[in-house]
Amino acid sequence: MAPAFSYFSLLLHQFVSLVRVTMVTYTHNITYKSCPTAQEIVKSVVAKAVAKETRMAASLLRLHFHDCFVKGCDASLLLDSSKGIVTEKGSNPNKNSARGFEVLDDIKSALEKECPQTVSCADILALAARDSTAGGPSWEVQLGRRDSRSASLSGSNNNIPAPNNTFNSILSKFQRQGLQLVDLVALSGNNKPDSTLDQSYAAQLCNRCPKSGGDQNLFFSDFVSPTKFDNIYFKLLLASKGLLNSDQVHTTKSRASLALVKQYAENNALLFDHFDKSMVKMGNISPLTGSSGEIRKNCRKVNSS
Repeated sequence: MAPAFSYFSLLLHQFVSLVRVTMVTYTHNITYKSCPTAQEIVKSVVAKAVAKETRMAASLLRLHFHDCFVKGCDASLLLDSSKGIVTEKGSNPNKNSARGFEVLDDIKSALEKECPQTVSCADILALAARDSTAGGPSWEVQLGRRDSRSASLSGSNNNIPAPNNTFNSILSKFQRQGLQLVDLVALSGNNKPDSTLDQSYAAQLCNRCPKSGGDQNLFFSDFVSPTKFDNIYFKLLLASKGLLNSDQVHTTKSRASLALVKQYAENNALLFDHFDKSMVKMGNISPLTGSSGEIRKNCRKVNSS
């Protein structure tokens, strides 16, 4: 079955909304005074891309997550293979899955015309993730990240949590980034629905997901308001209608996790508050700042020396 579209199925089912993080302090938090329209440019391009295809919103959020978990938030994910670089795009978590690179290309192109070599690709990723939640939570994005001159295929394969990882493996991957989870719902790779999943709903899913697979079998994990950022996802979990096993176990493998699901289902404002804080913390994983790294002219390749 192809990945489902949902802000939460593509991002939140990988980690519980509220995390405690060892914060990285920026050497500076710039506002791009030399490019005052930078954030508006990012917001405009993202809005057009999402209007064209609503699923792009979740895809852009996911790119930020997959970048930050490998070498920190340094846009290493965006590099194509070249001399001395093997792209992270071919890793198991990203191959035939990570998408939205063309949108980032459009943003970078527009920014380079407006203010050359001013806004890093890493900051573009962070801003695009925030702007993809339009109508939902919003947070102030700390700016000042710089771009890596290298990628790590092995890091991408090993550091990004996967649906078939055990609880201990996923927790270890978060701890490796300096994150400590209040609760982490185990992701199961047994290819069977959770025992508490509504059986008639499970049967519908099985009928729509042929054994032959295929990348056209897309499912909404939130079939009530799939294009809106809200707490319906958590209400569906309480009704035993989570699309994936890694969704539904939020309510079955941890009392603390179940308590959070209930709180979010009842209080949309609390969900937004926790999500905002988690995104800021995740965006602070080992950024390159100061004189480290560079500001790429093209997000797909390092600058020529």
